[in-house]
Amino acid sequence: MELNNIKNTDSFGWKEKFILVFLPFAMGYFLSYLFRSVNAVISPNLVSEFELSASELGLLTSVYFLSFASLQIPIGLLLDRFGPRRTNACLLIVAGVGACIFSSAQNFEGLLLGRVFIGFGVAACLMSSIKVFSIWFSPEILSTMIGRIMFVGGLGAISATKPVEMLLRVTGWREIFLGLAFLVIAASIVVFFVVPEKKFERSTASFREQLSGAFGVYRSPVFWRIAMGTALFQAFNMSVQGLWAGPWLADVAGLSRADVANHLMGLGVSTMLGFLFWGAFATYLAKRGIQAIQLLIVATALYLLLQLLLVFGLSDLSWVIWIGWGLLGTSGSLAFTIISQSFPLSMTGRTTTALNLLVFVTAFLSQWIFGIILNQWELVGTGYNPEGYAAAFGIFMALQLFGFVWMVVGYRRAKPV
Repeated sequence: MELNNIKNTDSFGWKEKFILVFLPFAMGYFLSYLFRSVNAVISPNLVSEFELSASELGLLTSVYFLSFASLQIPIGLLLDRFGPRRTNACLLIVAGVGACIFSSAQNFEGLLLGRVFIGFGVAACLMSSIKVFSIWFSPEILSTMIGRIMFVGGLGAISATKPVEMLLRVTGWREIFLGLAFLVIAASIVVFFVVPEKKFERSTASFREQLSGAFGVYRSPVFWRIAMGTALFQAFNMSVQGLWAGPWLADVAGLSRADVANHLMGLGVSTMLGFLFWGAFATYLAKRGIQAIQLLIVATALYLLLQLLLVFGLSDLSWVIWIGWGLLGTSGSLAFTIISQSFPLSMTGRTTTALNLLVFVTAFLSQWIFGIILNQWELVGTGYNPEGYAAAFGIFMALQLFGFVWMVVGYRRAKPV
């Protein structure tokens, strides 16, 4: 029996919603984060087998962000018209195809094509989750649900580290990707056949009207009040955690490879816990009349202060810096709750994907530009110059500060979200 035919879905309790709605979408998001991070572990294998240059390896990793970002506007339209179940299930099949292409690649071009398909296929995992939570759960606990799904993403990121490294001891990277292909297709089947349908306010506008509405989000002062304050914040957090945290620990803090790995594991765990904390804390404060945007403003201010430690190169505080990076940096996830509740339910897909598009494009650019800044200084031994790191963190902190001031001024001038 197809569970989508279940009637009287309004009678579902918390347990039913958790099993039939949350877990299937969490499975897809777990795999999307694993795909995002797995290249960091298998990169030595890829470099050795395909003789990849540093630029080729960088392109192979970052193209995920570009392909992911390129589908955000179409995904917003699909979510609002066809719903999160159908949209996510269909795209996960594309990710499965991409994993198969990647696993069988015989050259760099084959790897790149597979990575692009993977980026396309998992591009709806988070946004479809936010959409389905908006449909099934009350607005009061939306922040909690988003925090929980991002917690699962953190589990995926951690699973792409030591567990994958252990698998490589007994099998090859190609077999690992074949296994991931099987898992992501299984996730698609679960989402499509297990998640029940529930009537919600669908967009009935024409495609042209929908597209106009999507771009209309970018004309909204409410959108930019949040986006300016959080897009670079979230993007810089992702780009540093995904690439530059490790080199900083080696080049500035002077840590061994084992100590770097320990710090990165701590960063991953604190990120996972941070996602869980901010969602639950926002829900707790909302019951006491404190809005999510107020919490976001305070958390962003603390995150900017933390970055001063990196600007001044205080490597003796490395554990404080990177545990704090994970805990405070994840507060940017509150922006999706604020944005989704600032527009009608029929536009949730388009509003959240509009923000996600900015975040992922900015993540690609910030990861690339950070490296360009580092290259302005001569190498110190085999590593990058600590002065280059200080300059890069200082420049990006200044840009984030500009967006933060914009958000605070806009919040005070406008009616609070």
